[in-house]
This record gives sequence, C-alpha cells and structure tokens, in this order.
Amino acid sequence: MSRAFPPVSLIGVPTDIGAGHRGARMGPDALRIAGLCEALAARGVDVADRGNLTGPVNPWLAPVDGYRHLEEVVAWNRELMHATAAELAAGRMPVMLGGDHCLGMGAITAVAQHCRDTGKQLRVIWLDAHSDFNTSAVTPSGNIHGMPVACLCGIGPDALTRLGRDYPAMDPGDIRQIGIRSVDAEEKRLIKDNGIDVYDMRYIDENGMKRTMEAALEGVDENTHLHVSFDVDFLDPSIAPGVGTTVPGGPNYREAQLVMEMIADTGRLLSLDIVELNPVIDTRNLTAELVVDLVESLFGKSTLMRD
Repeated sequence: MSRAFPPVSLIGVPTDIGAGHRGARMGPDALRIAGLCEALAARGVDVADRGNLTGPVNPWLAPVDGYRHLEEVVAWNRELMHATAAELAAGRMPVMLGGDHCLGMGAITAVAQHCRDTGKQLRVIWLDAHSDFNTSAVTPSGNIHGMPVACLCGIGPDALTRLGRDYPAMDPGDIRQIGIRSVDAEEKRLIKDNGIDVYDMRYIDENGMKRTMEAALEGVDENTHLHVSFDVDFLDPSIAPGVGTTVPGGPNYREAQLVMEMIADTGRLLSLDIVELNPVIDTRNLTAELVVDLVESLFGKSTLMRD
C-alpha cells in the first residue's frame, strides 16, 4: 500500500576529509547521476535537491595529536548540522549524500537536538561493516570516519563531542548497528564497556535478517524518530565494489532489501545518511545505482501491496 512520506531535501556533502581514501567527495554527484531524485519523485515523494554544501578542501596531511584533519572535519560537520537542522525545522526529511562517514556526526547531532526539542525518542540504525567506535588512542591512522559513533556518544575531542551543545548528541542505547564484521581489537572493549547494541554478521548468520531487524526495531513506535545511517560498505563488495573500505562477508542483495523494506514498514523513517560511496573505484556507477534501488525500498517500494 502507498505510504505518505514527508517532503525530502537532498543535501550533498562532497568531502572525503575523514577518510583514508580519496574519492568519496564524488559520491553526491554519483547518486544524482544514478537517478536518486527522479526515483523518489516517481514514488510520489516531494523532493528538493539543495545542492552541495561547501567546506575546506582535503589537505591530505598526517594525524596531529591522533586526529587527521580535525579542524576541517569540524567545519564540514558544523555546516551539515546547520543545514540538517534547518530542514527538520521546516518539516522536511533531510537526506544527506556523502561524503565519508565522519559526516554522521553533523547529521545525527542535528537530529538528536530536534528530537529533544520535539519530545521524540531517537533511534539510529547504523548500517555498516565497521562499528566506527574508535578513538585516537585506538586507531593509529587518525582517520575520523572510524570515530563518529564514539564521538556522538561523548568519547573523543570536545570539538566533535560537543558540536551542538555542551553534552553528547546521543546515548549508547539510542543506536543499533547492523552488518558489522570489522572491529579493531581495542575497539571491541570500548563497544562492550559502553553497551553498544551490535548485530554483527555472525548474529545475522545464526538468526537471519528478519529476526535481526525485528530485534533492532523493537520499541519503535509513533513517538520514535528513526534515523538511518547507511554506509555503503555495509553491503557485500561482490555487489557493491564502489567503497574505499570493502570487507567481505556482508549482506547480499536480498538481505539488504529486507533491511530496507522492514525499516520502511515501521513508517517512522524521518532522516537518512548515505555515505562512503566512492565512484573512483566503482564500476560504471554500478554501486550508486544499487544504492538508489535500496533507497527506493526505504521509501516503500515492494513487490506486492502490503498493509
């Protein structure tokens, strides 16, 4: 059955400032070329493309005090935070087109504050091969795209953990991570100590994707603001080669479709990130086209009419 969605605003954030590979800055245009706007409009969604935000160029420098490009990462995330907040205040659904996953900090900080202002309960579904719960003490690379969840939960430099207010954006209990299959040794301890709810690929293999999503979405109701942060490396690289940090053994096409369809079935999706698409290493924009297909399912596409 058809479902009404709030009007959507696409926000391009063309930067790979937090990543270890160049190319994710081209992700927004690859998604546009793959027809994201047209696909949503064909589903009856009111779509406005806000164009691309601007920010500092990637200087491609070594880490300083454990962080690569910290000042530039903060600048990009502040721009995105303000842009996201403006769309939410206008009653629109922000869809962030990244860019690397460090941008999840700016988007989710704005969403979390919106939830506080409106009395909504935040639920973040983090689709990713990685937990992104690193700190500068854990990862020698200093790449901040491996740290956004930790920063959102208050673990990291004040410039990132206090982007919006003088307190962390969210509580560890607000997030559910799905598809995880690459976690650093010390990161595992941080995840355990902070009680992050992780549905890794072993859990999915043992329980199936349907039961996994039922568990991850448990408690979602009419008072929930559901935010999906979709890192394209969540998908198995055999179907999605266009990412900088591929990890074998991810969800296949049908599993990914089920994830999106079950999220859509809740009727609570109100904001979305699409990150880490890297056209430089893609094949004829294949990965971008797959992402558009999956996003259509997030917006209600299904084989049959369902209640």
